[in-house]
Amino acid sequence: MSAKQTAEHFDVLVVGAGISGIDAGYRLQTECPGKSYAILEARGAIGGTWDLFRFPGIRSDSSMHTLGFPFRPWRDEKTIVGGEAIRTYISETAALYGIDRHIRFGERAVSASWSSADARWTVETAAGHRFTAGFLYMCSGYYDYAAGYMPDFPGAARFAGRIVHPQLWPEDLDHAGKRVVVIGSGATAVTTIPALARTAAHVTMLQRSPSYIVSRPATDRLAAGLRAWLPGGLAAGVARWIDVLAGSAGYILARRRPAMVRKALTAAIRADLGPDYDVAKDFSPPYNPWDQRVCLTPDGELFAAIRDGKVSVATDVIDSFTETGIRLKSGRELPADIIVPATGLVVKLMGGMAVSVDGVGADLAEKLVYKGMMFSDVPNLALAFGYINASWTLKCDLTARAVCRLVNHMDRRGYAFCMPRVGGSDIGREPMLNFTSGYVRRAEGVLPHQGSRAPWRVHQNYLLDMLIMRFGRVEDGVLEFAKGPSS
Repeated sequence: MSAKQTAEHFDVLVVGAGISGIDAGYRLQTECPGKSYAILEARGAIGGTWDLFRFPGIRSDSSMHTLGFPFRPWRDEKTIVGGEAIRTYISETAALYGIDRHIRFGERAVSASWSSADARWTVETAAGHRFTAGFLYMCSGYYDYAAGYMPDFPGAARFAGRIVHPQLWPEDLDHAGKRVVVIGSGATAVTTIPALARTAAHVTMLQRSPSYIVSRPATDRLAAGLRAWLPGGLAAGVARWIDVLAGSAGYILARRRPAMVRKALTAAIRADLGPDYDVAKDFSPPYNPWDQRVCLTPDGELFAAIRDGKVSVATDVIDSFTETGIRLKSGRELPADIIVPATGLVVKLMGGMAVSVDGVGADLAEKLVYKGMMFSDVPNLALAFGYINASWTLKCDLTARAVCRLVNHMDRRGYAFCMPRVGGSDIGREPMLNFTSGYVRRAEGVLPHQGSRAPWRVHQNYLLDMLIMRFGRVEDGVLEFAKGPSS
């Protein structure tokens, strides 16, 4: 039979086998027992971001106490870890709980169409297969896996060396003894530069404007101390909550007292680099802390590489690439054998999957997001979208549990589907993310909007979201429920 003649049906269909997809599988197994589910994964491996990105130094910038799964706490003393360790942890978790048996690899979802008459989604994949489900949960991330953002650099074709975007790092690239220029000072640049500097002749971080960078120990000594006094599971739980509360408090303080936090961050960098370094030029951004993401350098590794002379910082504007490097507007030239444009991601919601409701295309960029997880007027569809100021997993786990709660509620009440409805015209529309980072600004026509009041607000606050999503009323007057055609 052809894919058009038959389809596999599941109660819940999850798209994406990254960290949020594996979390969803566990929650469905434990909180929706008896419900069938499958996970569609476009690639051939588990791990999502942590399997795709292979550039030198790839690591988390969140503690594994919160980036890790709450149902399988991270036990190692080192909590800021590399991509390989995270990838192994995700894969082992999937195997340990049997989630891997539900994954369909090589199934890239290209379209999803909802039928109110049948009360189900039909998902078509690039492999020509069809799947149907009562509920669709998208865990496909927020960026384009095919390629990162690459500006049109003047004269790039003249450069005689190699230009390598971190998202597509080639296995055969040998940077030992080479002069490397990394363009950018965001999380990817701050991650990869110290790793490159270990064997490169020299690495230059070329930035148009600085980023906030904070040093933090890679090893959590407090958690190690807790494990010496408390049972393993309890110690891990306490360590997780310490990280959650400390992160939330730091973010709130930064938003309410930006000048004070800016001063403290600058003073810490000056202590790392010494009194003679021009911190004001290279590490004092023109915006407030958390207007863009604050970058992490574990154990101050970036600052150590600068002190050792292995890394230098150039705060300037590119005039053009040359055959041997980059010429800056100031007239200075940066010699390079390899240029790494750490210039960010291309936002691609739902993996680029086309969505329609009862035969009409749904432009998700025009929708409002409900509790940061559902779209206005779109039935039985949820999206895992993490925090910008904390670990991605924190919000995704709350969303997975909220999806399970919603599915169970509909099952008990005999509802076939539900959708958020915007009541009244007085709910203002704002960008989904109040963030000034380049990848967010470039995604203005891709991301949906948030509203001016709850439950249409997107909170960057785990404690508030926990209260709303785990303990708030399911039938809140905004979600509209329907019994279905056969009821």
